[in-house]
Amino acid sequence: MDDRVERGLALLERLEHESLPLADAVDRLEIVTADPTVTRTILDEAELRGIIEREDGIIRPRSRQYVSFDEDVITKDGDFECKRCGSGLSTGHFINLEAGEIGPFGSSCIRKVTGRE
Repeated sequence: MDDRVERGLALLERLEHESLPLADAVDRLEIVTADPTVTRTILDEAELRGIIEREDGIIRPRSRQYVSFDEDVITKDGDFECKRCGSGLSTGHFINLEAGEIGPFGSSCIRKVTGRE
């Protein structure tokens, strides 16, 4: 399967929300892919695997496995561009999941992507 799909599934599995509007879920998936077909595949596969429930434009994650900033987020120094906002970064924050790394993000964007803000 496409690694973007696997990383998108891993991200949905770690959402810190009881429920989330579909548009917000799609916004989060845009850090993995901007391809609407891949995004649709991620959402369909997530529903099939029981990772999320979808109803009336609302996503409900079924897992309570959240991103741990101590264990799942790593930082790297270098010359990066934030995947969420496009800002230049000298330190990138990456979500390190079994399906692969997602990032880099700035310190505030990593909190938004994980649902902490």
